[in-house]
Amino acid sequence: MVRKLLKLEGLLTMCVGIYVYYDYGFNLWLFILLLLVPDVSILAYLLNKKIGAQIYNVIHSYSIPLVLYVLGNSQSQKYLIFASLIWICHIGMDRLMGYGLKYETDFKHTHLNRV
Repeated sequence: MVRKLLKLEGLLTMCVGIYVYYDYGFNLWLFILLLLVPDVSILAYLLNKKIGAQIYNVIHSYSIPLVLYVLGNSQSQKYLIFASLIWICHIGMDRLMGYGLKYETDFKHTHLNRV
């Protein structure tokens, strides 16, 4: 039940992010092109599992993109809003697909399940 709830949360987050992105009138092709950029954080696993998991988890947490969104709105910086919405949608998409935050033991061990 918990896994289904987290997947539903990911779906809703992604849908709201897409709606807000569209409402701002941002470019759809750039959205599609940049949607997977946060996955570059996987390269941190080349260093070792511990650093890889830590960097991956920071990049796949909602904290930074939400702060960027608030800053973008308060400072009228559309580029911050643009980046934060793509980032939020990426995280929601990952959660929907069952990809969670990583444990340091192995890339396949996540807070949602074993990938």
